[in-house]
Amino acid sequence: MRQTAVLVVDGGGTTEGAQRPVTEVAVGILVDAEGRYLLTSRPPGKVYAGYWEFPGGKLEVGESVEQALRRELQEEIGVTIGPAMAWRRSLVDYPHALVRLNFCKVYEWSGDLHMHEGQSHRWERLPVSCEPVLPGTVPVLAWLAEEEAAAAPPAC
Repeated sequence: MRQTAVLVVDGGGTTEGAQRPVTEVAVGILVDAEGRYLLTSRPPGKVYAGYWEFPGGKLEVGESVEQALRRELQEEIGVTIGPAMAWRRSLVDYPHALVRLNFCKVYEWSGDLHMHEGQSHRWERLPVSCEPVLPGTVPVLAWLAEEEAAAAPPAC
């Protein structure tokens, strides 16, 4: 079943009059030596199953974003990450939950990828070819494209 998100707020702010609790989520943007990004599909049985996203998961009580990201990436895809650089946050109002996504860039990890939840994975360059993309991931791809464009040498 396809569902839609109704609001995306950049910057991690709160929505006026929000009546639902905010679910905090740590998200890893793994970037390989070739500048590709790791995307994984949402596993069968979860909300938005089959949609593509960056891997991560919910913070547990008492965890920092980095602690949750380390735990989630080990549990979900079987890798142990090196430094996680806090990057951006966004608040997404999905029909099932109000979610604050805490995005961290990760350039170093050890271990081989193992999709422990039956999901698929792809290393992608921008623009990504996998679809559908989770609504909360769409603005992230735009932010990454803006960064890549700003870092590109000027044309002659």
